[in-house]
Amino acid sequence: MAKPVTPLLAADAIIELIDQPGRPIVLIERLNPPFGWAIPGGFVDLGESIEQAAIREAREEVTLDIRLIALLGLYSQPGRDPRGSTASAVYVAEASGWPQAADDAKSITVVTLDALPEPLAFDHAMILADYRIFRETGQTAPLR
Repeated sequence: MAKPVTPLLAADAIIELIDQPGRPIVLIERLNPPFGWAIPGGFVDLGESIEQAAIREAREEVTLDIRLIALLGLYSQPGRDPRGSTASAVYVAEASGWPQAADDAKSITVVTLDALPEPLAFDHAMILADYRIFRETGQTAPLR
């Protein structure tokens, strides 16, 4: 049997800074295409869980040790990533301290949902809209 061709698997974390007023979130400015602002995250490596990948990527990109608190949703719409077919598990996480841009993050910003930078990369505008609902109601993302 031939090995199936499947989407790449990614893990992202919307990081709330719990030691800052209003629990603002961390976004990265992407160093590599596609450019724009994004939720920290990246591809899952062989031998690690999706949760481990989200924690590793946060440490690599924004130098924060995070604690995952919820799975916001799974995002797998074809075309969501111009580099190819990708499915992403997006977590809500919390951290203390101040992030620093590292790895493939050109820079970082700490923002509230009312002051999001533009442009947002990938489908992150939709994900952050789902996150807004999560913050207001505790409901995770709808199935799409």
